[in-house]
Amino acid sequence: MGTFLWHLVPGLALTLLGLWHTINTIRDYCLKGSVRFTLKLDNSEHATIFLHLAIFACFTLFADLSHSFDILSVLPGILAASVFWQELFLIHFHSADHVGIEGHYHWLFQIIVFVSLVAALSAACLPTSFLAALILSISVVFQGCWFVNMGFVLWDPQFVPKGCTKQLLEVINSNMHGAVICGSHGADFRARALANLQFSWILCGIWIFTGSIFLVSTRKYAPRNQSIEYEQLNSKVSDVSMAFYSLK
Repeated sequence: MGTFLWHLVPGLALTLLGLWHTINTIRDYCLKGSVRFTLKLDNSEHATIFLHLAIFACFTLFADLSHSFDILSVLPGILAASVFWQELFLIHFHSADHVGIEGHYHWLFQIIVFVSLVAALSAACLPTSFLAALILSISVVFQGCWFVNMGFVLWDPQFVPKGCTKQLLEVINSNMHGAVICGSHGADFRARALANLQFSWILCGIWIFTGSIFLVSTRKYAPRNQSIEYEQLNSKVSDVSMAFYSLK
């Protein structure tokens, strides 16, 4: 089932990793266009998820430092897809015994991981696809933000939805886990609706941030290329005009 710390720390790590990859993907696209977008650099179940991520990160870092990344370019994509497949597998069965709003939060988390898996497979098959690389980056940011959100809502009593209460670890001794219990059907329905809204709000915030980075990057990098093309076009027009007037 996990604890607040086991949601907060991995969530922040995923968020920072996703933000770093999102900024680099947009910058590379603005500078170079459609190039190869590289993917560099209970609690035991959570730790196992990040074990696969650590294996992927170490292998990719070794390939980059040994200057063999181009030769081994296919393997990082396969490893990235494997990371999200294992994450989806573990989260799915990790959430099998979760009930109430905790189960709903984990179900929404599985949607994000599934998107990451599809994007990773697409990026592995289409390494020059900017869309696949961007969606993969955004989904990783989304995973981190949702992990942090679950940590606060499910494990911090101050953020527990109205009408629901957090269970003490000593009380949770049954096979069905529920960190938060709602006192009525109406409170449970309201908590689930709040989770859906949080899902949408976090995604909106990520898209606003991504769009802002895109606008800043295009203003910083794209005008230089556009000005060169504009100067070339003007020179061609002037040459045509001079040739036209010389014929008169």
